[in-house]
Amino acid sequence: MKVQYQAKPQSILSTFILFFIIHSIQVGIGIHSFQRIIFPEAKHDSWISVVLAGVFTHIVVFFIIKTLQLYGPTDIYGIHIEVYGKWIGKVVNSIYIFYCLGMFVVILNNYIEVMQTWVFPMVPSWLFSISILLLVVYGVTGGLRVIAGAGFFSIILSVWMLSFIGYPLRFVDFDHLLPVMESNITSILKGAYKMTITLIGFEILYIVYPFMEDREKVIKYAHLGVAATNILYLVLMLLTISYFSPGQLENTNWPTLSLFKIVKLPFIERTEYVAVSFWLLIILPNLLLYMWAAVRGVKRSFGRKTNRVIWVFTFIIFFVSIFINTRLKINQFNDFFENIAFYIAFCYPFILYILALIKKKMTSLKEK
Repeated sequence: MKVQYQAKPQSILSTFILFFIIHSIQVGIGIHSFQRIIFPEAKHDSWISVVLAGVFTHIVVFFIIKTLQLYGPTDIYGIHIEVYGKWIGKVVNSIYIFYCLGMFVVILNNYIEVMQTWVFPMVPSWLFSISILLLVVYGVTGGLRVIAGAGFFSIILSVWMLSFIGYPLRFVDFDHLLPVMESNITSILKGAYKMTITLIGFEILYIVYPFMEDREKVIKYAHLGVAATNILYLVLMLLTISYFSPGQLENTNWPTLSLFKIVKLPFIERTEYVAVSFWLLIILPNLLLYMWAAVRGVKRSFGRKTNRVIWVFTFIIFFVSIFINTRLKINQFNDFFENIAFYIAFCYPFILYILALIKKKMTSLKEK
């Protein structure tokens, strides 16, 4: 397998679209309930945890881009082969592929649970799973340009939802945010750690980098995408803490969705139903990008045909999602995968950068 990869001209994307790719993959199912997960750790200082997690994400993104720049137009699969060698590199690539599939299952199962709880309690999970998976297969077979377009329109078409923030603002009490720094630093850091599942997605940079038209501007648009996500989560956290009492927040499974319940429009009786249904458009880029990244990993590492791999992964995900079908199983899988995601998305980029830098210097010395 070649370390460097020159994308086909018809697959090249304008670099500005990276903003939409990063932002769309980070804003997914986690936005529904991240406040409830963080609040038990950091209490009313949870917004500080969100800020710290956001700052650390920017640092990780910086090192991801620096690693990619060491090898020119390439992706993480090529870097693994270069750093670890052919066979170990393929093993590490396989781990990364399963990581992408695992994230797919997390997003899919959590969305299905929300749909069954809020809108369609009588519809079986397998029907939701099949319907969404067929959409994903259709999108991934269209290629990265189709997927990037889905990410672009998911953001553009969902901007209207931000206008609903004005409704709960009339009932907030900002005294809930005081006193600042009442929680100790350990609790705040634990809260930041709990943002893992909510913030991951930026690691897709490792895969889409060779497809960017002007790679010099990647760092600009990548950080803008991450910043937009961080600001959104910070605003929602401040709003949630100010609106709910501590007891209410700890006992509300989906605080963001609960905020929609107070929105009253003359032509829509239950606004949260619209929000939950519309959310499929928002999580779809998440699913498309993770499936595409996994399929591309198989193609880059093992040279398998893309269409066949897509269907194999689809069947595997379908049967796994059917098995993880209760609140307890979903929580257990989320907690298990949160630990894996933290090390792969937030810690591993530093290790890979150091190993890639050492390998690059060793190769340069041998060439002299």
